[in-house]
Amino acid sequence: MRLPVWCGLLLLSGAAWAQSDDAAQPLPLKSSPLLLDRLPPAARQPAPTFVWGERISGQTNVKTVVDGQAELRRHDTVIRADRLALDHVTNEAEASGSATIIRNGNRFEGPALRLNLDTYEGFFTHPRYELLANEGRGDAERVDFQGENLTIAHDATYTTCKAPPGFLPDWWVGAKRLELDHADETGRADGGALYFKGVPLLAAPYVSFPLSDKRKSGLLPPTINLTNISGLELTLPYYWNIAPEIDATLYPTLMTKRGVDLGGEFRYLQPAYKGQVRAAYMPHDTLRGTQRWGTSVQHEQALADAVPGLSGTGLRVNLNRVSDDDYWRDFPRTSPALTQRLLPNDVVMSGNLGPVGVTAGTYLWQTLQDSAAPITAPYDRVPQVDMRWSQLNQRLGRLDGLDWSLSGQFSRFTTSRQPTVTRTLADINGNRLLGIAQVSRTWQTPGWFVRPKAQWHLTQYQFDQALLDGRRSASRSVPTFSLDSGLVYERDTTLLGRQLLQTLEPRALYVKTPFRDQSLLPNYDSAAKDFNAGTAWSDNVFGGNDRISDTHALTVGLSSRLINPTTGVEAARFGIAQRLRFSDQNVTLPGGSAVTDRFSDVLLGTTLNWSPLWSFESSVQFNPKTNRSQRTTVSGRYHPMPFHVLSAAYRLQRAGGLLPPSEQVDLGWQWPLDNVGWPGGQANAAAAGPGRWYSVGRVNYSMPDSKVVDLVAGLEYDAGCWVGRLVLERLQRSAANASQRVLFQLEFTGFTRVGSNPLQTLRDNVPRYMLLKEQVQTPSRFGRYE
Repeated sequence: MRLPVWCGLLLLSGAAWAQSDDAAQPLPLKSSPLLLDRLPPAARQPAPTFVWGERISGQTNVKTVVDGQAELRRHDTVIRADRLALDHVTNEAEASGSATIIRNGNRFEGPALRLNLDTYEGFFTHPRYELLANEGRGDAERVDFQGENLTIAHDATYTTCKAPPGFLPDWWVGAKRLELDHADETGRADGGALYFKGVPLLAAPYVSFPLSDKRKSGLLPPTINLTNISGLELTLPYYWNIAPEIDATLYPTLMTKRGVDLGGEFRYLQPAYKGQVRAAYMPHDTLRGTQRWGTSVQHEQALADAVPGLSGTGLRVNLNRVSDDDYWRDFPRTSPALTQRLLPNDVVMSGNLGPVGVTAGTYLWQTLQDSAAPITAPYDRVPQVDMRWSQLNQRLGRLDGLDWSLSGQFSRFTTSRQPTVTRTLADINGNRLLGIAQVSRTWQTPGWFVRPKAQWHLTQYQFDQALLDGRRSASRSVPTFSLDSGLVYERDTTLLGRQLLQTLEPRALYVKTPFRDQSLLPNYDSAAKDFNAGTAWSDNVFGGNDRISDTHALTVGLSSRLINPTTGVEAARFGIAQRLRFSDQNVTLPGGSAVTDRFSDVLLGTTLNWSPLWSFESSVQFNPKTNRSQRTTVSGRYHPMPFHVLSAAYRLQRAGGLLPPSEQVDLGWQWPLDNVGWPGGQANAAAAGPGRWYSVGRVNYSMPDSKVVDLVAGLEYDAGCWVGRLVLERLQRSAANASQRVLFQLEFTGFTRVGSNPLQTLRDNVPRYMLLKEQVQTPSRFGRYE
């Protein structure tokens, strides 16, 4: 008699409880291999074999024959057939008549099977198969099982499409010999060809493809781009999986307007260090008439006890160089580090000398100039050494809870720019020695806080050339006192039927820094801070260390939050802040003028997350003198479910601020086109499914210029086992130049992608973009248990 599984579990459960009662103590829990995807070798051999059917005959310990709905089970293997014969001497099984074998979730069906249950060697004639890892399927004249991890199919097909009986799948690979290596999780096809809608797309004497997301060496699918800058671009990448922690990619590219670009990337990852090296070389650029190259090196390493006396030592290297000023414009899709106009080249070592943190490095820049929009090259710092010693919650006499720090910095500033005629403000090489002492004390309770702080900036300069007054050195001493304080009120409230916790948080910051004449000092690294909700609460209106603003001001603000008392999630936040100056600010950057306004602009901010589907943010910088906003940003997002997202933003920047004037509207989206009304319910709309069109894109529109600045727009079609993408990209590179591309890609699920590569463009530009086909985790064989 064949008992249902739950009966056996019930009997085992009863026995366990009986043993527990007899022992008068709970049965200890132990790990069990019953639900392991793969049994360890020690447990595999003694695993029992179960056989049943309508009629069983044979000879004990010699042979067993099962006729009629025959079935054999042994841990991860199930064999079914009309007739099943098991040789106990060789442990070989023969199945005939609608034979089926399911092992580790992989399923094979056909008329006849012979298989050794110990070595998993045998063959299957005229089978159909389904693979668990990537839902691959197909048929073959014959399948040979050569061990538990290697399957070889002859005159075989492979696809991930499900086709009705009598119909061809949308795509398939036909091969004379198809090898599936489940240990390496790769497939190899000899004499293979890729067919799409019955039309051959690619053919090769040898094709290798992944059965999972595991890395493997081999040729990657070619990518094709059509651009207005370089013409037709054809890239034939090769991936080399050197070791589990080391790999390399070669990507030679043919550009019809320029020539051949030889590119490559090398990556490594070790417990103590990691990094990557990217390089590209074009022997001759037809458009520019010269060779072009670019290289980028990133390296991070922990150096244990590398420097005597230093602990926690680390090394960081970031090197980026290109051949010429136009490289960022002509090759906009190379490494992101090489597509900006200021290329950093840093080598930095850091560590701890007891309680003192030490950092030493060199910081250089390569500045790529544009005659239409020149930029000022920053100073190189060769070298720069920083030291910082800080202590928290210290006691001094009867006063405890003191936080204090001492910071020191030495910098050697150099530039290739020619000195100005006056030699007073810029373009003068020199040394700067900086010291900052700071002490603060915080008194805080749940309802209020007070934090007085005192700072002292000491600076010494040594110049390579004399200033206008003849000095070759200068010094500066600037003290700063600040008092930061705030209150926190809370109350329970109800708004729109929701129970909420509301806060009211006033805050005030008083800063007093006396005037010190810094007009003759060069400006090596200072710049004005943008006035926003973060910088409004800072002591110095300048960033860097060459300008310390003379400040006698009070910044006041008020914020209120609405919080879910159960989850702590912030449903809304409102804030307002303004700075009141008691005296003029006379310290300025070179060429600047004193600030005489007593009241700054008013900062207003709002954040709403009232519903998980919606989010809204706005910030306004309001000028009370002109009675209009100096800067306005309003943005919102609607994200009801996966693959459904709409975002919009409006940004206004008027003239007179640090940023250039602009007024732009930004729209982004990913949305299904043929299921806008969500027929069948939202549960069906929440998942990407076959036969659905998606619109995806982002557009940035300049209202004063009445033109599109940046545009990424396209269509995606999800057919279930393949995805088609068509994307148009237009990105503004300068006031007069823009790069344009047409990207087309066919993604054959579980096999490869052919065409361009629009996925990175969509991820970089479309907010909350989701890949239509992305396997989160490897499926278990128990998901296909029969």
